[in-house]
Amino acid sequence: MPVKTFRPLTPSTRYITIASFDEITKSKPEKSLVVIRKKTGGRNHYGRATARGIGGGHKQKLRLVDFKRNRHGVEATVEGIEYDPGRSARLALLNYADGEKRYIVAPVGLQVGAKLMSGEQAPPELGNSLPLKSIPVGLPIHAIEIFPGQGAQMVRSAGSSATLMSRDEGYAQIRLPSGEIRKINVNCYATIGQVGNVDHEKVILGKAGRSRHRGIRPITRGVAKNPVDHPNGGGQGKSKGGGGWQQLTSPWGKVARGGKTRLRRKYSNRFILVRRDGRPMKLS
Repeated sequence: MPVKTFRPLTPSTRYITIASFDEITKSKPEKSLVVIRKKTGGRNHYGRATARGIGGGHKQKLRLVDFKRNRHGVEATVEGIEYDPGRSARLALLNYADGEKRYIVAPVGLQVGAKLMSGEQAPPELGNSLPLKSIPVGLPIHAIEIFPGQGAQMVRSAGSSATLMSRDEGYAQIRLPSGEIRKINVNCYATIGQVGNVDHEKVILGKAGRSRHRGIRPITRGVAKNPVDHPNGGGQGKSKGGGGWQQLTSPWGKVARGGKTRLRRKYSNRFILVRRDGRPMKLS
């Protein structure tokens, strides 16, 4: 899917790029599979702002996506490829033989009219959902479960795919898009193919208004504030972003750069074979 560029007749069109939406075949969502997304403005149930930079934005409807693919052995027909405002990937609307309809994340190359199936007996073809024990080694996969029956949680964003490397002792070794190699139970389901909308990373907003359409409000830099308002505020002249005695932090003092956020003794460490940076995982 290519992106569209524009002649720089205005400052905002100089760098702006927009998705072409060539693959979209259905303009309106399925009414039975959408719910209105309630706006919070970054506020909790007390009405206090707990997340900055959230507010406004265009009205959106959340699509109810089937990440479990638990209608095993029932053939479905792809009725259309749709846009989803809540995710970077496109959605495919499946129409099952009994009339039930469900959304799934659309992989690259999926066409309207294609026949899809899930289950152990499904053929390892594009868009089909199978347990890892039934998928041939080396195939690209996406929408991967972490625990059997829980539903897909990994590799769901536009253009991403993982690779099934091997199977041993009830676990499959999966190379994730980050480079991490992780063991996953062979009974977990995954979908064949790469997630569609590959050129999503080439989209450039180009102007502040497109962020506001997404519900993203501007945030003032901490170094531009006074010491009473932010830990990085104050000082004579401009501060160049820390590095000396000053550490860049959040307004509440949490280190913003370089601070490790993963628990050292997280229970799932034993399933990680190679970390994202290429180093083998050491269990302490």
